[in-house]
Formats: sequence, C-alpha cells, structure tokens
Amino acid sequence: MSGARRASLSVSSNVETKMSSVHVILTLCGEAALLLWGIQMIGSAVQRGFGGGLRTLLVVGLKGRFRAFLAGLSVTALLQSSTATAMLATSFAAGGAVDLTAALAVMLGANVGTTLIVQAVSFDISAVYPALILAGVVLHRRGRRAATRDGGTALVGLGLVLLSLHLLVATLKPLEASQGLREILHLLTGDAFLCLVLAALLSWAAHSSVAAMLFVMSLAEAGVISPAASIAMVLGANLGSALNPLAGALGGSPARLRVPVANLANRAVGCALVLPFVAPIAALLAPAGTSPALAAANFHLLFNLAAAALSIGTLPLQAAALRKLFPDQPRTADPGAPLHLDEADLATPTVALANAAREVLRMAEAVESMLRGSRDAFRRGDAEAIAAIRRQDDVVDKLFRAIQRYLGAIRQEGLGETEGRRLADTLSLAINLEHVGDIVDRNLMDLAVRRLKHGLTFAPEERAALDDMHERLLDHLRLALAVFMSGDMAAARRLVAEKEKFRELERAATERHVVRMRAGRQESLDASALQLDVTRDLKRIEAHIAATAYALLERQGGLRATRLAS
Repeated sequence: MSGARRASLSVSSNVETKMSSVHVILTLCGEAALLLWGIQMIGSAVQRGFGGGLRTLLVVGLKGRFRAFLAGLSVTALLQSSTATAMLATSFAAGGAVDLTAALAVMLGANVGTTLIVQAVSFDISAVYPALILAGVVLHRRGRRAATRDGGTALVGLGLVLLSLHLLVATLKPLEASQGLREILHLLTGDAFLCLVLAALLSWAAHSSVAAMLFVMSLAEAGVISPAASIAMVLGANLGSALNPLAGALGGSPARLRVPVANLANRAVGCALVLPFVAPIAALLAPAGTSPALAAANFHLLFNLAAAALSIGTLPLQAAALRKLFPDQPRTADPGAPLHLDEADLATPTVALANAAREVLRMAEAVESMLRGSRDAFRRGDAEAIAAIRRQDDVVDKLFRAIQRYLGAIRQEGLGETEGRRLADTLSLAINLEHVGDIVDRNLMDLAVRRLKHGLTFAPEERAALDDMHERLLDHLRLALAVFMSGDMAAARRLVAEKEKFRELERAATERHVVRMRAGRQESLDASALQLDVTRDLKRIEAHIAATAYALLERQGGLRATRLAS
C-alpha cells in the first residue's frame, strides 16, 4: 500500500513538474510577444505620425558621409528599427536619388542608433512604465491632432516594452536555481559560435536587434547565461538583424542589394574578428559586482561604434566594389514603363510614396515636352511633329496607370495623417497631368492638324499671344512641381493668381475675334476662330496646373470658400 502511494505521489509530482514547465514556457513566450508588440507599436506610430519629417531628415542628411551617419542614427533611434532605415536608404540609393557612399554611412549610423534604446533600458527604469502607459493612453484618447495621438501610441508601446522586460526578469529569476535548466542552457550556450547562431536566428525572426538584445539582457540579468555567452549572443543579435533588409531586397533590381549586402558584410567581419575573444571581453566588461545586462548593453554600443569607425573611411571603396558586383539594371526601351515603382517598398508607405513622387516627376517631364511641342506645332509644325506629340501622350497615360495602381497597393494601415495627405496630393497631381496630356493630344493637336489642312496663318499678334501663353504654362508647370515637392506657399499663391490672368488673355482673344468678324475676311476669320479655340484649351490646361496649389492653400487658410460676391 505504501509503495503504491509512493508511486502515486511520484506520478503526481511529475505531472506538476510538466505543468509548471509548460506554464513557464507559455509565460516566457507571452512576455516575449509583448516585447515585440511594444517595439512594433513604437515604430508604426512614429512612422504614421512623423514619417514625412523623418524621410526629410534622412534626405537632407544624405549630403556627406558624416552627416548621413548622424541622420541614420537619429532616424533609427526614433523608429527603433534599423530595418526600416535600411529600406529607406536602399530605395534612395537603388534609384540613384542619393550617393551610394552616403547610403552606406546611413546604415552605419542606423546600427549605432539601435543601441540607444538598449542603453536606456539597461538601467533600472522599469518603475516608469505605468506613467508612460497612462500618459500614452491620455494623449491617444484626448489628442485632437493625429500626430499627438500617434505620439501617445508610441508612449504606450514604450511602456509595454519596459513592462515586458520587468516581467521577463521576474519570470527568469526563479529559474536561476533550477539545476535541470542550468544543464540544458549549458549545452545550448556552452559554445560561443552556437550562441551567436541562436541569437542571430532570434533577431532575424523578431525583425529587430533591439528585441533580441533586450531578451539576451534579461537572460543575463537573471543569471541564466554566462557573461561570455551573453557577449556572443550580442554578436548574433547584430548579425541576425542584417538579414532582414537583405531578404527584403531579393527579387528586385540588383542595385537594391548593395546597401544590405554591405551592411551584412560589415557585421559579419566584425563578428568573425571578435568571436574568438568573447571570454576576455566578458571578463573586462563584467567584473564582479557589475550588472550582466549593463555589460551586454555596453558591448553592443562599443561593437557598433568600433564597426562604424573602422568602416566609414573605406566607404568609397566599398561603394565602388558594390557597383561592380551589383550593376544597375538596364533600362527598358519603353519610355512609358515605370522606373521607380518598386513593389518591395509597398510595405513601407514612406518609401513607396517617395517612389511614386519620382514617377510623377517623369510624367511632368513628358507633359512639359508635349507643351513645348504644342508651341512649335502652331509655329511651324508638320504632321510628323504632331504624331510625335501624340505618342508622348501614350507615355503619360502608361505612367499614370502604373502610378494609380501603385498608390492603390500601398498598405493603408501604415499611413499616418501626413502620408495620407501626401498620397492624395500625389494622385491629384498625376490625374491633372494626365488630363493636360489628353487636352494636348485630343484638342490642341486636332487644331494643329486643322491649321495644316486648311493652310491657316496666324497674324503676328495672335502668334505672339499663343507663344506667350505656352511660355506661361511651362513656367507654371515648374511652379506646380515646386508646390508638390516642397510645399512652397509663394509658388502656390502665384499659381492661383496667374490663373486669373488667363481669363484676361481669353477675353483679349475674344475681342480680337470680334474685330475679325466685323472685317468680314473669311481667311482672317477662320484663323482667328482657330486661335480662340487654342486659347480656350490652353486656359483649361492652366486650370489643371493651378489645381496643384489648392490643397496646400486650403490647409493654410489661403483660399476663400467662394468667388461669388455676397
């Protein structure tokens, strides 16, 4: 009877041990998921609320190696994701918008930027997470502006990160005394290379070296892994986070691989040089009484600073080698094929909108060429010149369809208020440019054909008036692009003011036509009627160009609700 009872108690103890192990594993997985969710909240909220400003900061910074380094550091510290910064830099460099050397410097800065939040949470600041979550919820619920609400979401995310770390340490601490766990972890982390691989896989799976680092620091602080193992895992966290930008660049233009390959190579070389010395480094950084988590955070910072210092001087050589290894993709012979609408960037709205804006500028170049051709067609054009202008409209139409599809495929949940306005402005400009192309093709070129067919000749003042209107339109198109690209209020006001002058030009053309009517000469009357039709079409084009300024002026309170007198 006593033997049966002992057997029963043994079975019960084994069941309780298994249940306890399952509970611990589920708890750790839940706390790790909370950590990842908090980091995701921070990055998404910052991109929604301040993505446009961050993109501008990055573009402004890409003027030299050291400025680019600081820009990459700043953007990554705010986004808490070197992967997001890498996608921005990769897109700009692959499209030729920025120099490759500067883009590589951005990645060095991004790697250092990821260390800042790690440094912050390495200190005992877990007591502030209730205040952060409370403040974030208040801002999100009470904020009137979208940027304020997104800032509140970012604070909640930061509070969740600190809460998850607090819970992780609390869960891992009792396991320090578990002999079975110690034996398992000794097998897993007894080899430095295996530690590096495990941490690299964790960082890759989490899409965040910050998340991997915080998890490693939690293990080290609880005494579950040795200081040498934590140093090796820090190397792995850095190496694994370089795999995500590389995976995102696969399948596109070879030029997109330049920045992520260089970043991975720099980190791999650094890991290879440091890995044999993890034990003495651990002894140096984590003497008796020093916090193991703080030692891991300090090594993370020193490793990235050293890698940046050693690499930044060789970036021009790296850029030259990368251009040879990954040459630019030959451009298609079809002028209507998009060059910048990379499908891989759709998941990052800021990058995708920048791509669409560059393609809209190509549309504008084609429309400008059509307007110049229209001016020449009414001066001395022939049938072949008119046909060439009609072919240009096919290019404009193809680009418009591609831009429209691309904008529609951008992930909507990642759009903040600023990005939403930018998408609307980009689509509006593309629509207006497409309408301008149609007017030139279907109206002005039909009138040019009629002039040739009937041999009509404009009077000198009529020809001068048409030339003046064409020149004004070309100037206004450049103003519209300035409004679109930089939000130039002075250019916006001038556009709307110039639109009113086209009413006066149309009125003058009508008066000249009335004079011709009274003169009664049929040839002169036909030419005058043709000139009046051309003037009205040019006025329609002006209306589409001026429409670019309306959204900006409305946001700034620069437009009246109606032109009607009360």
